[in-house]
Amino acid sequence: MNASPSNHSSDNATAEHQQRPPAQVSPLVALLSSLSDWLGLIMVGGLIEMCRRLVFSLYNNAMETCFITATFYDRDRSYDWIVHWLSMHPAWSRSRNLEVATTSYKPDGATRNDRKPDYLPATSTSLTIWYKCRWMRVTRTERDIQTNYSTERELSITITILAGTHKILDDLLLEAKTEYLAAEEDNISIYMSDTSNCWKHISDRPKRSLTSIILDPGVKDSLLADAKDFLESKAWYNARGIPFRRGYLLYGAPGSGKTSIIHSLAGALDLDIYIISLSRAGLDDNSLSKLITELPEHCIAIIEDIDAALTQTLNRDADDDDDNCQGFPVGRITLSGLLNALDGIGAQEGRLLFATTNKYLALDPALCRPGRMDVHIEFKLASKYQASELYKSFYMCEQDDTAPEEPKDTDSGYASEEDEKTRPLIDFMDTVSEVSVSSTIDSDASITGTLHQGRAPKLSRRTVIALAEAFAEAIPERELSMAALQGHLMMFKTRPLEAVRDAKSWVEKQRQERMIREAMLKE
Repeated sequence: MNASPSNHSSDNATAEHQQRPPAQVSPLVALLSSLSDWLGLIMVGGLIEMCRRLVFSLYNNAMETCFITATFYDRDRSYDWIVHWLSMHPAWSRSRNLEVATTSYKPDGATRNDRKPDYLPATSTSLTIWYKCRWMRVTRTERDIQTNYSTERELSITITILAGTHKILDDLLLEAKTEYLAAEEDNISIYMSDTSNCWKHISDRPKRSLTSIILDPGVKDSLLADAKDFLESKAWYNARGIPFRRGYLLYGAPGSGKTSIIHSLAGALDLDIYIISLSRAGLDDNSLSKLITELPEHCIAIIEDIDAALTQTLNRDADDDDDNCQGFPVGRITLSGLLNALDGIGAQEGRLLFATTNKYLALDPALCRPGRMDVHIEFKLASKYQASELYKSFYMCEQDDTAPEEPKDTDSGYASEEDEKTRPLIDFMDTVSEVSVSSTIDSDASITGTLHQGRAPKLSRRTVIALAEAFAEAIPERELSMAALQGHLMMFKTRPLEAVRDAKSWVEKQRQERMIREAMLKE
């Protein structure tokens, strides 16, 4: 019996319906299919990342094994060594991306007057050079550091050398240091603290000869001998348990040579100078202690005008409410903080500390006691001896004091040697040319200060000594400062005879000006 067509079609539909997957299963299958694709991508990505990390790991290992990287910051002295060494390298100035600076990075730049610009590779750029057949890459960087009171610029140099050991870097540093010190042989370095409480090299200054400092007999030699003996006595101090520190308090009239003798001593002892400014914005007791602790073992530290810097805190009972903190924060140094910084546990040893003051009696006795200020030296106003020696140093400094007298036929520039023997000194001074510039000029213009007038005349040694004695006779004892005498002689830099002839009138003028100032102060 045959089935009807309708029954046959319904059976086919039922079979197809049974073979078709349920509607809920289709999204699951699609999800599993896409998930397998994502898993494949993840595996490929993971493999790529693993290869990348492997490559970078191998690269870093190769860099650590085959390369040495050193960074030098401008707050450290080694930065100056490297910059000076690089500035002498031809490739340093051949960089295509440059910075132009008229400030020289060479130690002797302070004495140059040519003002030739220095070409420096721009920051954040690299320069490739060769050193002893070794590849080397140099990069200058610059960044701003925000401190509590200002923004400081920090410079650094990063050097990468193809080398397996530190020997090539040691050779480079030694060579750079040797060349720098050789170039700086006639200079001393000056350091000051910045607002981040770090010592920073600010300049180099030519050494000043001790012979240019005119003090009373014995003062200069005693000070130099004491400083030398101290620097050579470290073992003696350690054996007796005495802190290896030395303090000098220089006090006296302004312009009497306190700062000048420190400059000369630094040159004679080959020491750098570190200036401690107690009035610097933001400096407090902790910052001061940190600065003094970080002083190098052999150096000269200076606190100038210590009486003025501690005006508000010299008295132990000073009122802290008197400080005015408007604008920049003022220094907050207390006397106790200064005393602890000078001789506390963390105070640096081996340094020479110099403090200067014009008001010796205003200082607290605790600050002046031995252990803090071991040697007190008074600098008085100029004596006749100092006036005579200063005059000779001005007009006889280029001659050898030990040289024999000039021959009789030597022309002094003013008169013959034989004439000098027979003519009085006052007549000799009257032979000055009438066309020479006088100290007072009849003109509508008002000129104040020092005018340079070319070359000085050639005078014999005997003439200079005679003029020096005459000049000293015109200068009153202990009434004028050495700075004032030097200012007077500078007005007659090339006219030694006029310097003597006008000395008395100049002294009277100084007295009148002092009386006027004193009267104004009383009012």
